[in-house]
Amino acid sequence: MQTNSLIPYAPDLHAALLADYCLGAAPGERLLVAGGQSAAPLIREVTRALLTRGARPTVRMEYPGQLDDFAALASDAVLDAIHPADLADVEALDGSLRILTPEVPQGADAARRARMLAAQAPIAAARARKKWSLTLYPTVHAAAQAGMTQAQFEDFVMRAMFLDRADPVAAWGEVRATQARLIERLTRADVVRIEAPGTDLTLRVGGRTWANSDGKRNMPSGEVFTGPLEDSASGTVTFTVPAEYQGQMVRGARLEFRNGAVVNASADEGESALQAALNTDPGARRLGELGIGTNGGIQVPTGNILFDEKIGGTVHLAIGKSYPETGGVNASAVHWDLITDLRQGGRLSLDGEVVQENGQFLI
Repeated sequence: MQTNSLIPYAPDLHAALLADYCLGAAPGERLLVAGGQSAAPLIREVTRALLTRGARPTVRMEYPGQLDDFAALASDAVLDAIHPADLADVEALDGSLRILTPEVPQGADAARRARMLAAQAPIAAARARKKWSLTLYPTVHAAAQAGMTQAQFEDFVMRAMFLDRADPVAAWGEVRATQARLIERLTRADVVRIEAPGTDLTLRVGGRTWANSDGKRNMPSGEVFTGPLEDSASGTVTFTVPAEYQGQMVRGARLEFRNGAVVNASADEGESALQAALNTDPGARRLGELGIGTNGGIQVPTGNILFDEKIGGTVHLAIGKSYPETGGVNASAVHWDLITDLRQGGRLSLDGEVVQENGQFLI
């Protein structure tokens, strides 16, 4: 961790990168900017950036605990169904930006949050059909969760997005080129095997498309991913990096797959959240994504999936919804990434050839 010359967070630089590189804002486009109240400095700068580019920003701000209140207090009729106007509003957008603002969890009931998520699946699907981007505002809670001071976390965020560089867009171009070379090898593979302490899982990816995540959708990024064949996952996997789900932290999650579906699941902490996610709908018990983290600049878990799934030397598996561009067809209201670290005693094999060992690529 950098201790000297820490870079302070600059919302204007962040906003310019989001407006131009991530969203590619064009005149007349109606673009949603959504985030928590604590992200007001970034929301303002993004709004200003979009306006100067001729776009039509629509701003939605949430108070801390708003979704928890909805899940806890909504009647069954409201919780389990969306209003047609909410769907029509999303369909009228040209794109959206979601700004994560991690706050202290309120302890909402995981099962009710899962029901809310399932009901809103049509809205999520409509949003995904447009251009979209996701980023994070460095809140006090996010810094504490990462085990950093506020100044250290702001520095971490700025460097992770290459906002410490003279030309961040060129830096993301370098990431794209490096990952393209990796995808050349991955595209020729069918059977993927993941091995690590507590993990021995095989799945198939033959015929599927690998996506090059270069920061345009997730900012920051640094991963390649695909949608595994839905009935192919077999074996067990232990997720060694803690992951948050609907406001609850899950640690030591373990899944056993048979013919592509989860048949056993447990966790050292947060098992109720894990079970609620898996029980959301039938598709939540199958994999929608296999991702490989490539960002060597992100080395320690922060407790936030936007950063943690990009850690170089890790792989992540998402239960639930597939991304259509990968060829995956699994449908679910859930898309939850869970991470296992391969940097100590792990290996990744393609059709029997070891291509990564202890987090280091051999190709």
